[in-house]
Amino acid sequence: MEIAMLDETNFAAAIDGTVLPALESCRTDGYMEPAHEIYSGHPLPALRHPNGTSALGKLHYVTYDVAEFQKLGVPGASRQFHGAVVLSHGFSEFADKYRELAWYFLLAGFSVCILEHRGHGYSPRDVDDKDIVYIDDWHRYVADFAKFAAQVGRPAAKGCRLALFAHSMGGGIATALLERYPKLIDRAVLSSPMIAPDTHIPNWLAAGTTGFLSDLGLAKAKAPGMHNFEPEVNWKDNPGASVARVQWFHDLRMNDSHYQTTAAANMWVKQAVRLSHAILQDKMVRRIQTPILMFQAGNDLWVLNVAENEFKEKLDRAGGRIEMDRIPKSAHEIFSMPNAVYAPYLKRILRYLQSSEKVTVLA
Repeated sequence: MEIAMLDETNFAAAIDGTVLPALESCRTDGYMEPAHEIYSGHPLPALRHPNGTSALGKLHYVTYDVAEFQKLGVPGASRQFHGAVVLSHGFSEFADKYRELAWYFLLAGFSVCILEHRGHGYSPRDVDDKDIVYIDDWHRYVADFAKFAAQVGRPAAKGCRLALFAHSMGGGIATALLERYPKLIDRAVLSSPMIAPDTHIPNWLAAGTTGFLSDLGLAKAKAPGMHNFEPEVNWKDNPGASVARVQWFHDLRMNDSHYQTTAAANMWVKQAVRLSHAILQDKMVRRIQTPILMFQAGNDLWVLNVAENEFKEKLDRAGGRIEMDRIPKSAHEIFSMPNAVYAPYLKRILRYLQSSEKVTVLA
């Protein structure tokens, strides 16, 4: 197969004129009942809406069927079926942000399944403020995503490989999944995973402060330093990124209030740090059976490189199978970088997830 990267100089037109019509031809939107128990069988705590009523709701997801996509006969696309990819997105993200990456996976012969994590996109929220991301317990993210992988991703793989792509917060969720459901995923790619968040202060202090505020009844309030959605792109958060891609991501957020989550709640910060501690437990790292390819962004402002290094060292010592590619000049979202960075990153991912067909990526 020979995959051509989208032209950055005419990016929006390429997305609108080529990618979106193709994706619509093979897209399905679905809703899933959330999980009710964690991997050990213990029940998750009950959730309450701010008005006091029960608040679970159904989680939104999007799937793209490669069999339908292949009927389009896109030049350069694989004619083989390589299985399915379940995608775990990052903090304040949503399924439609990954349409370009879904396009490339489809070209490579994979169906794509994207869950919108609780508190994101069109999935249920447990806080009234549209800007705030809240979670009561990090186990809920993991249990929901495991259920999604088993009930949506595995059938989509049709007996072939079930692969995983996970970014940032989604990478932290996915890593905890690999530890707690070690036979669920066949091969995994972790891109700038949140093994530990970068809270810009010591994480023990961030967890202590937000935990204290949560105990005072402010669990769903914005954590210190957080802000509401802003109509202008903050380019300082995207060093070296593709202007066209970042602007396209931001335009999606501008055009749909469901995509304007921005601020972490106090409880989200506390749970993010707890998730980090849980991931890095030696006894949990030893449970991982899935081969992992991990990417590290050298200019990462949102997760700690040192924690990614620690995780790899622990998994190496445990005899796990992990490879790490460091991209020194990349921002946190490697898939937001210019084609010169994105193309080799994409080629590495596709060659890692399937080895039966030669992959060429043209920048």
